[in-house]
Amino acid sequence: MTLRQTLASLPRDARDTLFLLVVIALVIAPQTDVLPLWTSVMAGAVLLWRGGLAWAGRPLPNVWLLRLLLVLAVAGTLMTHRTILGRDAGVTLIVALLALKTLEARAQRDALVIFFLGFFTMLSNFFYSQSLPTAVAMLLALLGLLTALVNAHMPVGRPPLAQAMRTAGTLALLGAPIMAALFMFFPRMAPLWGMPGDPLGGRSGLSDSMKVGSIAELALDERIALRLRFEDPNFAPPQSILYFRGPVLSGFDGREWLAEPVRDDMALERQMGLAANLQVQGTPLRYEITQEAHQRPWLLLLEATPEKPAIPGMFLFMTQDLQWLSSRPMTDVVRLRAESYPQFRHGPAADTPQLRSFTRLPQGNNPRTLALAAQLRADPALATGGPQALVDAALQRLRTGGYTYTLDPGVYGEHTADEFWFDRKEGFCEHIASAFVVLMRAAGVPARIVTGYQGGERNPVDGYWTVRQSDAHAWSEVWMEGRGWVRVDPTGAVAPGRVGAFQRLQAPRGALANAVNTIISRDMAQRLRAVWEAANNRWNQWVLNYTQSRQLDLLRALGFDTPDWQDLARVLAGLLVASALGGALWTLWERLQHDPWLRLLHQARARLARAGLPTPASTPPRTLAAQARAHFGDDAEAVSTWLVRLEEVRYAPESPHQSQALRHLRSDLRRLRWPRPPAAS
Repeated sequence: MTLRQTLASLPRDARDTLFLLVVIALVIAPQTDVLPLWTSVMAGAVLLWRGGLAWAGRPLPNVWLLRLLLVLAVAGTLMTHRTILGRDAGVTLIVALLALKTLEARAQRDALVIFFLGFFTMLSNFFYSQSLPTAVAMLLALLGLLTALVNAHMPVGRPPLAQAMRTAGTLALLGAPIMAALFMFFPRMAPLWGMPGDPLGGRSGLSDSMKVGSIAELALDERIALRLRFEDPNFAPPQSILYFRGPVLSGFDGREWLAEPVRDDMALERQMGLAANLQVQGTPLRYEITQEAHQRPWLLLLEATPEKPAIPGMFLFMTQDLQWLSSRPMTDVVRLRAESYPQFRHGPAADTPQLRSFTRLPQGNNPRTLALAAQLRADPALATGGPQALVDAALQRLRTGGYTYTLDPGVYGEHTADEFWFDRKEGFCEHIASAFVVLMRAAGVPARIVTGYQGGERNPVDGYWTVRQSDAHAWSEVWMEGRGWVRVDPTGAVAPGRVGAFQRLQAPRGALANAVNTIISRDMAQRLRAVWEAANNRWNQWVLNYTQSRQLDLLRALGFDTPDWQDLARVLAGLLVASALGGALWTLWERLQHDPWLRLLHQARARLARAGLPTPASTPPRTLAAQARAHFGDDAEAVSTWLVRLEEVRYAPESPHQSQALRHLRSDLRRLRWPRPPAAS
C-alpha cells in the first residue's frame, strides 16, 4: 500500500491532525536558528510524538505528564533568558506552548486555541526577519492555518482537504483588499520591533572598534548593507570614489583601535559639525540610499555630505570626523536622499595642539616600526618633503615590498605592526591600515583609521548599486599642513584592484558550491542573483520602508493639501464603510443568485402550510400536488396543476426557453387562488 493510499485510509481525525502538525512545523521552522536549541528539539519531538499517536490511533498522554512538560518549558525559558517576559523569552515560551497544546486537543475549544497560538507564532517570525523569503514562508503558513481552520468547521463526514484549501484561498483573496487598505492607510507608528543584533566577530562588516590580528581567518559576509540609486540611473561613478564613511578610530592601545565617543559635554554646535571645517567643491553626487538595519546609530553616506538628510522621527547630526549619527539606533530599514561631494577638504588647516593626540602610541609597542619611522625621517631625500614624502615612501614600500592582501593571515602577536611590516607581510584591510597609521604616527604625522564601506556593484535589473558587508573597509587619514585631513588608502597600494576595479577576494567554495557551479554557469548564477536582489529590493522599498511620510505623500496624490493623521483616519474609515457596503451588496446579490426554481417551490410550500398543509422540506412538487388534492379537494386543483408544471420545468431537457418558463410560473404563482385554511371549530 502506497503512502497516499495509507493516508486515504486513515480516519478523518487522524488525517486532520497530521495535516495540522505539518502546518505547525512550517510555522516554527523559520525560527529554529533564533530559538534555543532545547526549544527546537522539544517542539520537534512533541510534534513527532503527536503524529505517531494520530497515526497509530493511540490515546493522548496523561494530563500530569503535560503539566510536567509545561513546567520544564517554563524552567528552560527562565534559565535561558532569565525571564519569561520580553520578545525572545515570549517567543520561546509561545513555541513550546504551541507544541504542547497539540497533546491535549480533545475538543473543538482546544483546536481553536491551537489555531490562535499558530497565528501568533506565525507573526512572531517577523520579530527576527522581515525579508521577502520570510514573508513567502509565512504566506504559505497562513494558507495552511486557514485551511485547517476551515476544515475544522466543515460538517461531519470526510470532506477533502482540497475543498477546505479552496475555501481558505477564497477567504484570503476576499480579505486581501481590506488588508491592503489597512496597510496603506492605517497610521504609521514607530517600529514595534527591530532587527536582531548580529555579532560580526570573524566576519566582514562594520564595528566601532577594530582589534587587529585577533582573527585568523575572515569569512566574507555577503549580506546587503545598503543600496543606492543615483539621480541619473545611467551614471556609473568610478569605484575609487565610492567611500561610505562610518566610525573614525583614533584611540590605540597597541592591539585595538577605538572610536572617540561623542561626549555629552560637547557643545551642540560641535555635534552639529560646525567644527569639522568641511569645504566642498565640484559637482555633487545626488542619490537615494536604502540602509539596512544594523542596530547602530550610524548613517553610512558617501564622503562627504555637508547637508543633513531628512529622516522622520530622528535627530541627525554630523561629528567633527564627518560621520553622520542618529539620535537612536537604526532598527529599521531607512531610506533617504543625500548629496555628497567627492572633492572636499576638512579639518584644521593649521597645526593645533589637539592634533598631537593623533600621534600617540603606547610605549614599548612595535619597536621595529618605530625604528623604521626614524629611518624614514632621517633620510635626506624625505626630510624636505614633509608628511607627503613620508606617505609616498610608505606606499612605495607596500607596492614593492612583497606585501599581499589575503583573508587568512593567521593570528598576529603582540606587535601587530612589526609583524606586518617585517615578518608576515600579509593581511586584510585592517592589518594594512593599522600598520600604516602606526608608521605615520611613529614618524610624527597625525593619522587615524576610518572605517566604512568601499565600492559597490550595480544591479543591471533595477539600476540599484548594492553594497555588501563584504565591502566593509578600513582606510587611513593623515593630516597635512594647508590641506587638513587627507584620505590615504594603503590597501590600494597592496591590491589596487580592491579599491579601483571592484576586485574582491573570494572565500573558498565548499563542495556544494562547486557542484552547483558545474550545473549553473557563473554568468547565469550572477543573473539569477541580480533578479532575486532586485525583487528583494522592491520588497524593501515598497513594503518595509512604507513610512508615515510615504503615507502622507499618498494622501497628497489623492488631493489632500496638508494631510495629517486625521485625514488618514477619515480615508481609512471611508474605505471600511465602503467595504462593508460592498460586502452587504455582495451578500444580497449572492442571495438573488440562488436557484430560482427552489425559491418558487419554497414559496408554494409556505402558502400551503399557512392554509393548513405543512409538509417536509424534502417533499417533491408532484407529491406535494397529490397531498394538496387529497387535503383540499377541488380547491387545490389550480395549485396542483402549477406544482406539476414546476416539476416538469425542473426535469425537462435544458433549453433556452427554461428561464422564460420560470418567469411564467412566477407570474402565475402571484395570480393563483390558494385554498383557505379550515374554519376553527
